[in-house]
Amino acid sequence: MNRAISHRKDDAVEFANVSLRLGGRTVLSGISLHIPANAFIGVLGPNGAGKTTLMRAILGLVPPSNGSISVLGRPATRGNPAIGYIPQMHGASPGLRLRGWDFVAIGAKGHCLGLPRLGKAERADIDRALDLVGARALARQHIGEMSGGERQRLLLAQALIGRPQLLLLDEPLISLDPHRQQEVVALAKTLQVELGVTVLFSAHELNPLLEAMDQVLYLGSGQAALGSVDDVITGPVLSRLYGSAIDVVRLKGRIFVMSGSYDVEQGAHQHDHDHDHAHSHEAHRSHADHV
Repeated sequence: MNRAISHRKDDAVEFANVSLRLGGRTVLSGISLHIPANAFIGVLGPNGAGKTTLMRAILGLVPPSNGSISVLGRPATRGNPAIGYIPQMHGASPGLRLRGWDFVAIGAKGHCLGLPRLGKAERADIDRALDLVGARALARQHIGEMSGGERQRLLLAQALIGRPQLLLLDEPLISLDPHRQQEVVALAKTLQVELGVTVLFSAHELNPLLEAMDQVLYLGSGQAALGSVDDVITGPVLSRLYGSAIDVVRLKGRIFVMSGSYDVEQGAHQHDHDHDHAHSHEAHRSHADHV
């Protein structure tokens, strides 16, 4: 039954009995959940669980085959200016000579070729976004000469153009060393708190997000579980989502999700990217179209 859930003022995103299909495969089936406003939500799950697909549905790029999605009190639609988005990225060409400031400007305006023409207010907004992520020093550097962590700062600056209320960050920790991962997570948490926005931050591993998360959204086997780490990261819940017996081991402030002697989250380093990574750049362009 397609049963709508009533809008709650303190929700950023609502899924009401939502099913999502991609390439003939059901990725999520009949999920209903309330994602609270002004919260940091870690989005986890095994490869193919639908993390990217869920974000693309919030962006209005994947219409539900059943149910409805509400974003900030309105139906999910393509080009929502209230959403900032970072797609999955896998590095930049070492020979790329684009400056940091121009990279943010091009991404913000959705230009694929050439630099956009910007007014005074737009240029000021880019400077504001660079300041928010501590990247003003990167404005004159070339992208191809930057570290992965520095490029992620610029991508965050892109996402902040237009003062969005919801940030969707799709695996921004890919290819970063543990120190850079900590920097990116801490920056995203600082932005969430200081700007009063909602952050959905997907990752292949739980531990880098533990100190930042208010709640965790775990996907698997077409289902979803949303709640506190203590409520969701349990053997029974994760066994249902993985479709196999899972043990949760807590050791020295870290959490390990184990299937027998195999750490299932470490296995995600091989990155299947939800089987739909190829669509992430389309989603990025769609977001930039409205800024």
